[in-house]
Amino acid sequence: MEPYQRQQFDLLLMMATERFVERIVERCAGPEAALARLRADPNGEGIWLDRFVAAIFQDFLLDNPAGACFVLQALSGRTVPAPPAGKIEAMLQTMARQAFADLLLMRTEEALEQMIGYS
Repeated sequence: MEPYQRQQFDLLLMMATERFVERIVERCAGPEAALARLRADPNGEGIWLDRFVAAIFQDFLLDNPAGACFVLQALSGRTVPAPPAGKIEAMLQTMARQAFADLLLMRTEEALEQMIGYS
């Protein structure tokens, strides 16, 4: 991955993390409750990680094969479960969203832990 692409991906991840943290803290009435609910069920009520990732992919025009490849290239060192058999386009999207969601989950937990520690 070229350095400018890495920088773009890092910026995307930072913006996605900030937006996600802000939303779940507001929905869950505080960082402690948000962290507990996130850890209990990342796709549960008020968290909806998969929906958020789908929206981010759509907002940043990554919901296509080229966008999925951009994300997968940035996260090439990570592992994801094998997607179900199907069209390559759908498989790329599934793998990219899963890899991004896993990293976003980790970054969100870190951000919430920092918020709790500083308050």
